Amino acid sequence: MPIITNIEDLRVLHQKRTPKMFYDYADSGSWTESTYRANESDFQKIKLRQRVAVNMTNRTTETTMIGQKVTMPVALAPTGLTGMQHADGEILAAKAAEKFGVPFCLSTMSICSIEDVAQHTTKPFWFQLYVMKDRGFIERLIERAKAAKCSALVLTLDLQILGQRHKDLKNGLSAPPKLTIANMINMATKPRWCIGMAMTPRRTFRNIVGHATGVGNMSSLSSWTAEQFDPGLNWGDVEWIKKLWGGKLIIKGILDEGDARLAADSGADALIVSNHGGRQLDGAISSIKALPGIVDAVGKDIEVWMDGGIRSGQDVLKAWALGARGTMIGRPFLYGLGAMGEAGVTKCLEIIHNELDITMAFTGHRDIQNVSKDILYPGTY
Repeated sequence: MPIITNIEDLRVLHQKRTPKMFYDYADSGSWTESTYRANESDFQKIKLRQRVAVNMTNRTTETTMIGQKVTMPVALAPTGLTGMQHADGEILAAKAAEKFGVPFCLSTMSICSIEDVAQHTTKPFWFQLYVMKDRGFIERLIERAKAAKCSALVLTLDLQILGQRHKDLKNGLSAPPKLTIANMINMATKPRWCIGMAMTPRRTFRNIVGHATGVGNMSSLSSWTAEQFDPGLNWGDVEWIKKLWGGKLIIKGILDEGDARLAADSGADALIVSNHGGRQLDGAISSIKALPGIVDAVGKDIEVWMDGGIRSGQDVLKAWALGARGTMIGRPFLYGLGAMGEAGVTKCLEIIHNELDITMAFTGHRDIQNVSKDILYPGTY
């Protein structure tokens, strides 16, 4: 086992241990991947102000996200196919997040179902919703989330149609995946992954199969998903979902200040500045570049969070300094999961927390609640 010191170490190990089609699904963007790369590189351009001879004792990174106490302002983002990065992936990630004291959000397109995760956790988790044309299925999905005592609904608005991801097409990633000779040979080189998948019954989209009308197996799932994402989604649907859910609502996929105002006016509890990890509109602005303007526009009216490009605790602190009152990580925890299962997710959270804590100290702060733009050099953000 190599010595793991940062998120990149987890990524490298993830790539070694997970079949190429699933690793590439997690670690790719749409078209030229320019937005995917900008999400990371724009963080690196922001520079921190070092302070010295300040009291660095008794530091705390604790805060709240939509009223929920968290160890640090980080939540595990909803990611599709998590259970194909590692057997029972959503369950393992949820357990790691619960023990660490940060929120976990389950994707509609998860391998483990809402009920699977609820059965293996003791505290409420969040559920992410994609809006499908079959509104009856959406109503049943929301009722299932309520029955599982999910404490927040994350409504994703930036996937009405699917962005083209070249790697997925070339790898034959579909529902079900195409078992080409190249894919089977590659899987054979990942014995740890193969053994894990052979030992679990969770190998399909369990929130959908057996629940959506006419979807009883993976073959019928493929045609259903191809036609179900709703390009007609609008703010009227958001109002309908808010009433149907009746609990904490978080809107994900905001990059424009006008859309941020509509999100705030919708009565949602938080919005997430996000470009879907660079997986939808290639050429869109990075999340961290979009963040300050959206905070200025609506930060007094709604909690503003962000995701996209976070690879360290320093990135979390930079986002906080620019007004984000929460962040979400997707790829970092997937790297950990694919590398070492639940222990890898825990390691990811430990790395980010340690980097956040130490960087906060070096910039002259003991409490994250007191961190502001003052820790950043003007002109670098």
